[in-house]
Amino acid sequence: MKFDLEAYLTFSSNIVNIRKDVDEVIQNINKKIFNDKKKIDKWDVDKNLLHLHIFSTLSSSRPHSLLLQIKNMLSRELGRKHHIGVREIGIKKYRIDFELEKKPLKKVSIPFADVRIDGKLVTMYIHDVDEDFVRKNYIDRMINLVREKVEQQYYEGKTEFWRLIWRSEEKKPVWSKDPTEEMIRLGWLKQGPTKGKWFYGPKAAALLRAMEMIALNEVLHPLGFQEVVSSHIVPFDIWLKTGHLEGMPGEFYYVAEPCSRDVEKWQRFIDLTKITKEVPMEELKNNLSIPSAGICYAQCPVIYWFFKGRTIAEKSLPVLVYDRTAISNRYESGGRHGIERVDEFHRIEPVYIGTKEQLLDLRDKLIERYKHVFNNILDLEWRMAWVTPWYMQQAGKNMEKQEEEQETGTIDFEAYLPYRGDRDKSEWLEFQNLSIIGDKYVKAFNIKTQKKELWSGCSGIGLERWTAVFLAQKGLKPEYWPDGFKKYLEKLPRDIKFL
Repeated sequence: MKFDLEAYLTFSSNIVNIRKDVDEVIQNINKKIFNDKKKIDKWDVDKNLLHLHIFSTLSSSRPHSLLLQIKNMLSRELGRKHHIGVREIGIKKYRIDFELEKKPLKKVSIPFADVRIDGKLVTMYIHDVDEDFVRKNYIDRMINLVREKVEQQYYEGKTEFWRLIWRSEEKKPVWSKDPTEEMIRLGWLKQGPTKGKWFYGPKAAALLRAMEMIALNEVLHPLGFQEVVSSHIVPFDIWLKTGHLEGMPGEFYYVAEPCSRDVEKWQRFIDLTKITKEVPMEELKNNLSIPSAGICYAQCPVIYWFFKGRTIAEKSLPVLVYDRTAISNRYESGGRHGIERVDEFHRIEPVYIGTKEQLLDLRDKLIERYKHVFNNILDLEWRMAWVTPWYMQQAGKNMEKQEEEQETGTIDFEAYLPYRGDRDKSEWLEFQNLSIIGDKYVKAFNIKTQKKELWSGCSGIGLERWTAVFLAQKGLKPEYWPDGFKKYLEKLPRDIKFL
């Protein structure tokens, strides 16, 4: 790597008259923190400004990261003798050259810099940035982002990693209709007041609740999971730590708070509503703050937030908790279909935190409990496969590199949907997953135990997905349902009749 930096330091007073002392401090800096491959090779004084030029070929010690050290040394030495300090630092021009592992497949651009790429050689130009920009380490992240974007270009062209690890025997379906369409026709369901949402009548609601009780009684409670209740609203700082905000910002529903509760501030909005009987959108915008949070995407980020900065006693490991109250919302755009791909859905989110050995053991136990439910209670035709989880997808990583160890990663549980056609040619529905994430989130939230390294994971249970695959294979008539499921829902509630 090559770094060619033109920076400046602004002092509290004119330093022209103490030029000799400034020169002496800079020469001392060159001896203490620089060597032949990097140094302040040019500097000049202009009233209260000190202009510096630094050239370096060492990637391990980058000039921009040394600016704060230079500021401190100059402030200390000149302050002691002349009572003059450095008020701020800034970068006027900065050229950074570095090599990529692969040639980009298309143009790469990032904020705050002009990026030019010739083959594998990247030249990044940065102009006129302040001390805050340097202090927050934007520059190193920008270099990493260019590398990441190029890597993603190669990953985007690949088929998502998928490897079968288990498959049930084939089951003869009782019908081949789309259960959502049939439930709409029978009045069990109604498309919600906004897109991607559903109103579940008594019969559909009974099915969801039966699935919930099966998940609790047959999977989570036997393994010792305890219930928690989390918030539906997630501040951005939590999603920044988990990576959701940089990985999938186009899938969130954002929350905007009122700027004020003062009725006077809302009076024009109220008056326009009364007169027009419509929502005055422009006036509404004037009364809303910029969003700083979103509606629950998955419950696990807020659960991790609960443990943030805490040291968990070893006797409490593994921590096994779940939330079933926060309703998940994801903007699916054109990908919606039936009750299985919606914007608003109901799920149980088990989260587990423990040692690596505890979590690998727990994964085996969870798989056995899920097998018990899907084989003995729901009697499904289904399979399990290793897949690339979202947090690796958005980082441009591939599960193939981890295939030998297979300790962290995600297992998808997929079910055959007869209404989609031939089982070997049609797309199966992912209706359950199980992830071990390693130390990604425990480090992000600074969750510790006394001596051991912690890992974490989660296994979202989508009630709509369970219901969709069950009804797709077993139909809507209870007489065709397996006995294991009838123990939880023997008969459906009576219909509401409409005239």
